[in-house]
Amino acid sequence: MDLQPRNAARTDSVGAGLLLVSGPESGALAMEPPGSDSDDMVTLLCPVRGCHRPLVRDARGARCARSHSFDVARSGYLNLLQPQDRRSSRPGDAAPTVEARRRLVARGVEAPLTEAIIALLSLASGDSVLDVGCGEGHHLATIAARFGGDGHGLDISVPAIDGAARLHPELHWVVANADRFIPYADASFKLVTSITARRNPEEFRRVLADGGALLVVVPAPDDLIEVRELILGEGVARDRVDKAVEAFAPLFVLDRHERVRHTARLDAASVRDVMVGTYRAGRASRVARLAGVREQDVTLSRDVLLFRPARRRPTRGVPCGSS
Repeated sequence: MDLQPRNAARTDSVGAGLLLVSGPESGALAMEPPGSDSDDMVTLLCPVRGCHRPLVRDARGARCARSHSFDVARSGYLNLLQPQDRRSSRPGDAAPTVEARRRLVARGVEAPLTEAIIALLSLASGDSVLDVGCGEGHHLATIAARFGGDGHGLDISVPAIDGAARLHPELHWVVANADRFIPYADASFKLVTSITARRNPEEFRRVLADGGALLVVVPAPDDLIEVRELILGEGVARDRVDKAVEAFAPLFVLDRHERVRHTARLDAASVRDVMVGTYRAGRASRVARLAGVREQDVTLSRDVLLFRPARRRPTRGVPCGSS
């Protein structure tokens, strides 16, 4: 695997088989030490439009001062998704997509990429982390285990969150639509992550502490290029970095950009799971081509963007004296 920042300055060997190409902004992104406005316990907010008051948790669920209540699922997650915040009866990743990704994680296919991404972070024990669009939860679980962080995962997909809650009951899992509202109090987190997932710059900034950091990961131009050429009939190299940086300005400033790449030898089942897990196998013609795929080398490549806040966060206030 190699990490390729822009304006690379030097190359160092880091561990067995990992090549780190370090640029002028190298070094783990240091976050401010505890002691600022995110030290308190993370507070969930009521998702009901016009309410957004703090939720009080108990063994059975959560309730706000206006008596809006939400049950905890048997697997341990909290469903805060409102009817008006869904476009279908089963929004988000379907069970086959979640299962495909889970199998890839179990086979260790993306482990080198995950390790390289996490190596760029620096967190103190107990720091709160929010993974938006967390899927089956393996990125958040790895971050929380590495740093001893307080991990919170949010996704609109019930199958994804249900699976994450069953695999990692020590962490906190919520079903919600992050495109509309992230149901946490202002400045709750030291780190917010969006790893090949949806992005909401205004809400990310609101829930991120002023001394925190934002991690955004997008597919690099050569990600899965061999499989895309084989199944989709095209290998277009689409660079998403500039668009991502533009989307987060002026609320965030890019501190660091790294490209992480790993070539994996995948069997036919893993190639199919890669395509299903990245939404690229939906059409019947593509499924038919997948049936004939054999073992082959596949490029897994990500652009990793580390941002810091550029402006003070927006707020979602509750009227004084209301209950």
